[in-house]
Amino acid sequence: MDQDFRVYGGEGDPLLLLLHGLGATGAVWSGWAPTLARRWPGRWLAPDLPGHGRSAPLPQYTFDALAEAVRPLTEPAGRTIVLGHSLGGVVALALAARTPVAAVVGLGIKVAWSDEELDRAQALARRPVAWYASREEALARHRRVSGLTGLATDDDPAALREEDGRWRLALDPHAFGVGAPDMAGLVARSPAPILLARGEHDPMNTDEQLARLGVPAVTLPGLGHNAHVEDPERCMTLLEPYC
Repeated sequence: MDQDFRVYGGEGDPLLLLLHGLGATGAVWSGWAPTLARRWPGRWLAPDLPGHGRSAPLPQYTFDALAEAVRPLTEPAGRTIVLGHSLGGVVALALAARTPVAAVVGLGIKVAWSDEELDRAQALARRPVAWYASREEALARHRRVSGLTGLATDDDPAALREEDGRWRLALDPHAFGVGAPDMAGLVARSPAPILLARGEHDPMNTDEQLARLGVPAVTLPGLGHNAHVEDPERCMTLLEPYC
């Protein structure tokens, strides 16, 4: 995965690979830097997934293709722990089926999709790139798409692109067409231990849906879908076995 990493830190093993959700970029993990500096024993790295931020698009978006793109970032001999949010959580599971990792933590994954939701996502994938007259308009759209409205305080320059005085999201719209994950299959194919987590107020999933997958699941009280942005310190408890 050829890109200039802007969100990283630490040294040594193990490596913590942080994967963002659909529409976001690796910069969404910036707020974790102080906590990781104090509590994480090794390196950590937060890339932009393909079609997001500074990473190139894919010819076709599948969970396996996204996982293959980040696979070269992992350490050999299973010295990598992967924490993924939403889409990034599914990519983390797909990655665990392709290469040895020590553990997978999936936060805020939408595990059940209706036909209407899938149709709406496919419609978004077919839309042409939208251009905006001002950076402020494009930034507001980026925050809506990534679910960060009211949460993000720092602007991420890589989230937008400018051309001839007009602005667009760096996000490749085709990424919306990735589809629904086969969660049961992904969980079954992972040889690494899995922990699933959700914010108590996350509308994308329920405790019952996670429990049906047969792996340990945690609900974080008082938090929503973007729990990792709302409270990095509390979400860090998901990684305590590896600190």
